[in-house]
Amino acid sequence: MKILLTIFIIGIMMMNADSAISSEKKNEKTAYDFSFISLEGNKKLSLGDFKGKVILIVNTASKCGFTSQYGELEKIYEEYKDKGLTIIGVPSNDFGNQEPGSNGEIATFCQINYGVTFPLAQKEKVSGGNAHPFYIWAKETLGFGTAPKWNFHKYLINREGKLIDYFHSTTSPKSSRLKTAIEKALDSNNRIAPQ
Repeated sequence: MKILLTIFIIGIMMMNADSAISSEKKNEKTAYDFSFISLEGNKKLSLGDFKGKVILIVNTASKCGFTSQYGELEKIYEEYKDKGLTIIGVPSNDFGNQEPGSNGEIATFCQINYGVTFPLAQKEKVSGGNAHPFYIWAKETLGFGTAPKWNFHKYLINREGKLIDYFHSTTSPKSSRLKTAIEKALDSNNRIAPQ
């Protein structure tokens, strides 16, 4: 009986060790481990191509009450892109079927109505079990309540590819809260370590 109990305890300890290793590997991931497909040109849009930049990833929609945020995002992009910010729009039809268009229609809409010049990905699922892997990772990394609940949810990634903050749809791109977070990420990652 003691032998069975010992084997049982050793088995549980090994399972816990495997779980801890798996959890550590999950935490080792960065945003650079993920990619999308570009809205135009059907090319790989790897987040690893933006190493050293601060990245704001936003799930977007063309027929939403928050759609005007496209224009605000473009202004933020223009203001900070030379300092190291990039924005990636990820169209999604997950909420209220508010992004019904094709990739071409979405691209045309964004260009004509808002003059969008920041990168756009092809339409993706951003919620639920079938969400794009980036969104699953973001939810696992930041925890309960941090997943998109509507269009124009925003994730902020620092220059090392670490997810550092999120902003609900109601947080305007021109809000002081978001701008302060962007500026802090741009500044803190620009400092040169003392020698």
